[in-house]
Amino acid sequence: MALAAIKPIVRRHAEIGIVLIAVLLVVVFALSSEGRWANAYNIGTILQVTATLGLMTLGVALVIASGEIDISVGSTFGIGALVYLWLALRVDPALAALAALTAGGLIGAVNGWLVTRTGTPSLIVTLGTLMIFRGIAIALTSGFAFSIPYKDRTGISYRLLGGGEILGLNTSVIWLVLMLVVLGAMLRLMPWGNRLLAVGGSSDSALSRGVRVDRVKFSAFVFCGTLAALGGVLEAGKLGSADGSMGRLMELQAIAACVLGGCLLAGGRISLIGALTGAFVLSSIQSYLVVMSVRPQWFMVLLGLIVVAAALGDRSLRQWALRR
Repeated sequence: MALAAIKPIVRRHAEIGIVLIAVLLVVVFALSSEGRWANAYNIGTILQVTATLGLMTLGVALVIASGEIDISVGSTFGIGALVYLWLALRVDPALAALAALTAGGLIGAVNGWLVTRTGTPSLIVTLGTLMIFRGIAIALTSGFAFSIPYKDRTGISYRLLGGGEILGLNTSVIWLVLMLVVLGAMLRLMPWGNRLLAVGGSSDSALSRGVRVDRVKFSAFVFCGTLAALGGVLEAGKLGSADGSMGRLMELQAIAACVLGGCLLAGGRISLIGALTGAFVLSSIQSYLVVMSVRPQWFMVLLGLIVVAAALGDRSLRQWALRR
């Protein structure tokens, strides 16, 4: 009877599967690490990693919901960090952050324009811009890192932009919660949210109902680029440095987090909570493998195996829920 009562909940909420898997992993990691994983310092670190990855994941989720994909977010993350650090030594950090977000939004606009105006598949477009902007980042740094000395990282702007804490949490976590609330409200309360899902579900049907399909997809790419750049700003603010490789392979983690969280790659369905839970699961797995001193040679192998196992478990749970 209890299982029968759970089925309708799992059917209605795609993120239930990954939430249950996250709870299971937390319990397993806590019990098997003898206190090395489940402690206040490590959990705080996991939340910080989840915050910067989560901001990128939210943006990718929006693009996926529109029926497209953006794999350039890793390089956008790095560009945002570099622009912020280069300008923060010259102007107020708040202005530097605004410039970095603008740069991220412009990258998203380039992606959106190329996809909607030329009809080229977004996978190809964003693969190209991923390499272009990664190359620009490496060329700008010439193999060296942009950095701000610790003694110069003072003032309220630095603290708010990843360099400080509020209520014991790094400010990047606060930014993540804020963006989650804002985007959640946009999806639920504004016409844009319905249009986004309609476009992802069937662009032809949405177009026949008067939805500006190209405009909706373009806006999703702009949001995605801006959020990726914000993640880069907060990571740079936390570390005080960034190089040309910053954000490398994060695009794959963001896409994996979205899929684990119940977002359909075909579009038309989105779960912000599920996507963020997926980001938390990936961050937790990485932390656990580090804490357990897994050899670097096997780190990526084990991470991939656990992610695949989590995805299969989530899929099995959904199939069970849909079974009459």
